[in-house]
Amino acid sequence: MRASASQARLIEAAPVFAALGDPARLTLVSRLCSEGPLSIVRLTEGARMSRQAVTKHLYALSDAGLVHSERSGRERVWQLRPRRIEEIRRHLDQISLQWDAALDRLRVLVEDG
Repeated sequence: MRASASQARLIEAAPVFAALGDPARLTLVSRLCSEGPLSIVRLTEGARMSRQAVTKHLYALSDAGLVHSERSGRERVWQLRPRRIEEIRRHLDQISLQWDAALDRLRVLVEDG
C-alpha cells in the first residue's frame, strides 16, 4: 500500500519528533529559541550535563534538521533552522485538525446515541 503525500511528509518528520522527545534536546531547542544563536560554552552553562553530552545532543538535533552550527573564531555557534521548525508546526496543526474532527465525530455519536 502506498502512503499518501501527507503521510509521506509525516513519516519524513518522524526523526524530528524523535529528536524532540528527549528532554535534554527539547531544553536545548527552547534555549536557542528564546536566547538566539549560542556557543557550545553558553549552551553548557547551567546545564546538568557535560559539554560532550550537550554536543552529542546538538548533533542529534542537527541530524534531524532542527539546528545548524557555524564557526565563529575558535567557537562553534548553534542556531535553530526556522524553516524546519515551521514545517513541524504545520504537521502538528494537521494532526490537531484530525483530532478535532475525530472528537467531533465522537461527540455526534455520543449525543445521537
